[in-house]
Amino acid sequence: MSEAASATASAKDVASLLRGASVLVTGASGFVGSAVAHAVQGHGARLRLLVRRESPRTNLQSLEAEVVTGDVRDPAAMAEALTGVRFFFHVAADYRLWARDPEEIVRNNLAGAGATMEAALAAGVERVVYTSSVATLRLRPDGAPADESLSLSEAEAPGAYKRSKVAAEALVLRLVRERGLPAVIVSPSTPIGPRDVRPTPTGRILVEAATGRMPAFVETGLNLVHVDDVAQGHLLALARGRIGERYILGGQDVSLQDLLAQIAAFSGRRPPSVKLPIGPLQPLAEVAELIGRITGREPFLTRDSLKMAQHHMYFTSAKAQAELGYAARPYREAVADALAWFQAAGYLS
Repeated sequence: MSEAASATASAKDVASLLRGASVLVTGASGFVGSAVAHAVQGHGARLRLLVRRESPRTNLQSLEAEVVTGDVRDPAAMAEALTGVRFFFHVAADYRLWARDPEEIVRNNLAGAGATMEAALAAGVERVVYTSSVATLRLRPDGAPADESLSLSEAEAPGAYKRSKVAAEALVLRLVRERGLPAVIVSPSTPIGPRDVRPTPTGRILVEAATGRMPAFVETGLNLVHVDDVAQGHLLALARGRIGERYILGGQDVSLQDLLAQIAAFSGRRPPSVKLPIGPLQPLAEVAELIGRITGREPFLTRDSLKMAQHHMYFTSAKAQAELGYAARPYREAVADALAWFQAAGYLS
């Protein structure tokens, strides 16, 4: 079957599966969760959203859905939210690369995975799509794009966020093996695009670069993907994914220098030309984190982000393309859509 035919068949599978189905999405007030909720809504599903009381409602305004207030770490709230639900997308996560108490990130993501998956089992949900991350995967020593066959252990994972995702994913896989949890795991790479209200760490790079506050760069690279393609990948995983399997939802491998040049071109600025070595930035990261502990604001530069920047974080989505019919648009379109949204939302003023 050709790629075009496979994509058409996949789209038909998604449409027939979701039409009229009851679907719960967690994390819909956030970046990836809101994209998944919009994608689900587009197929005529009966949409329910679990949102924390303190979460912003900006991304919910254009959604026609039943909004349930609760916390993914609360078993009672999850039991209520999953009542009568056929399909469940667990997208919510504590996506921070820094916190005053780093172990808080681990506790949040592990407790959230545990409570939601236990509730899904108890409710008899037909199928679960669990949003993990490429943060759980080991990079190849030769620098070639990594795939789903390479896993990190908690001990190997640098930083609290990566450790939390490794631990949470391991919990989900254990429930699949031992208790028949009907879960498919998706691993987004680095999403960018509209509705990044927080913004995410990568969204902050776009904002800082577009406003001229990022005059230098380090030698690193990442895999960029439009958030709406990631959302479509979630739906394809629901329709076509194999239980207990992981699927990378990525886009294009891009060096940070090339990304900054692309942002500069869209913003009408000159791209940064100064390349900095990572080593001398360590003391600056320590100072930034000290200030963050005092002010409570997440620093732009952290020790964990520098650890990750030592590697080119490149990935392949070949498995998702072959099995799900997944496809991603060029990363430049994702950059353009992200900057247009940031501009309209007042982030670039």
